Amino acid sequence: MLAPDKRKETIDEADIVDEAITSRRSVRAFLPDPVGEETIRDILRVASRAPSGTNMQPWKVWVFSGEKKQEITDAIMNSGIRAEKAKWDEYKYYPDQFFEPYYGRRRAVGFALYGALGIGKRDVDQMRAQHDRNFVFFDAPVGMIFTIDRRLNHGSWIDHGMFLQSIMIAARGRGLHTCPQAAFAPYHRQIRPVLGIPDEEIVTCGMALGYEDTSKPENRLRTERVPLEEFVTFVK
Repeated sequence: MLAPDKRKETIDEADIVDEAITSRRSVRAFLPDPVGEETIRDILRVASRAPSGTNMQPWKVWVFSGEKKQEITDAIMNSGIRAEKAKWDEYKYYPDQFFEPYYGRRRAVGFALYGALGIGKRDVDQMRAQHDRNFVFFDAPVGMIFTIDRRLNHGSWIDHGMFLQSIMIAARGRGLHTCPQAAFAPYHRQIRPVLGIPDEEIVTCGMALGYEDTSKPENRLRTERVPLEEFVTFVK
């Protein structure tokens, strides 16, 4: 059993970590306030401590703001390729056919988001406009694109995900918010020439980084998590 002082210290540290994890959300509206480059560097430096098999560290990040971020937006929005027509030809994020319980969870978050924005299920144009906000990084001042070498295997993709999570948690520790965005992956052909991404790298996702705009209704969304009993088995 821990000594009293040590136990208190441990509890305090747990509270800090737990708060960073549980306060992480996919924020979909940001303030224009800039984020300093040194802060971004600190976040990425900390996140690079994420675990990876045999310390391969199979992640690359392309960080940009200002004009370069606008170039990414323009390249996608001027491509003439609607999101529903975009081809997931590098990797597939979702199954061809959704099934329960995942289909129900997906629908629930979609209804909740569009409901918060006052978008009805037949308001196709408004749904498209909201989805297109991905490509302006929800007005965040900092955008990121993540890549992984296509010669690597599934284990490295798991490592890549742990790195992404580490970025999002480190950002929360600095009062910042994020939104991970798979929506960028099908537009890798438009993104590559803007950032100079080599052919051997697969675009896995993007991420918005900045300060939350608390006045926006979409940021009031709080997604639910299922109870432990639905996904944990304690084996005796």
